[in-house]
Amino acid sequence: MKKAQYKRFTRSKVGNIMSFMGLFAAGLFTLLPLIYTLATSFKPLEELLVFPPRFFVERPTLMNYLELPNIIASLLVPLSRYVFNSLFVSIVTTFLHVIVASMAAFVLSKGKMRGLTLIFLFVQFSLLYNHYTLAVPQYIILSKLNLVDTYLVYILPYLPSTLGVFLIKQYMDGSVPDALIEAAHIDGANDWKVFWRIIIPIIKPAWLTLTLFAFRDLWSLQPQGTIFSEKLKMLPNVMTTIIQGGIARSGSAMAATALLMIPPIVVYLVSQSNVMETMSSAGIK
Repeated sequence: MKKAQYKRFTRSKVGNIMSFMGLFAAGLFTLLPLIYTLATSFKPLEELLVFPPRFFVERPTLMNYLELPNIIASLLVPLSRYVFNSLFVSIVTTFLHVIVASMAAFVLSKGKMRGLTLIFLFVQFSLLYNHYTLAVPQYIILSKLNLVDTYLVYILPYLPSTLGVFLIKQYMDGSVPDALIEAAHIDGANDWKVFWRIIIPIIKPAWLTLTLFAFRDLWSLQPQGTIFSEKLKMLPNVMTTIIQGGIARSGSAMAATALLMIPPIVVYLVSQSNVMETMSSAGIK
């Protein structure tokens, strides 16, 4: 009986091949921007000026990468300062955001206070608002607090991001049984110990996934109207400076883009095994 049911619900070999080819084509399509960026970064100037533009490079060269130090040398601030700002903001803010989101999700998921369902409803509604909608009220708040042109402009607005709270709360609902927390309380553990010694290890796939999303967003962050000092700007501003050189610098711009993609890709390779588990548990498709 079991054998017959197994054969009934198994696709044929042709169906498996067709499914694989469809998924492979879809995956390849999503990689086209990355492939085009890498190909353009190796194009010589004469291929950049060809019309209509070509997708692949015919005579690859490293000149676009070799010209980057000369372009960056003309900047008012050393490149090392931009690198430090990007790494500092991305790493520190990602770490703090994961901790804050995990704490908030723990309270919303396992707390016994009244009104938590209503609070979580507000969290869900806040997902409808994008960065541009919140830019004006955030600027007013930051200016009133005299935080404009400081590192806190990068850090503070991202800490209460509701996507992380929603993601971890949904994962926690399906992965952390209430009986486990009650058993820890019976053994004498307070909420703080329960959170660090029980909750954090269990929700590791969720906070690794959130780390990927947060680092990706922060690495490419460009605040508008809140950072004026060149010493506080990050690597995406260098990219903007290179692009302003026109089409002659488009190859160098793509080379800079390719280099900027390396850290998020590394973070993804570290956490990618946990992404699918988190998405299926959190109800995100």
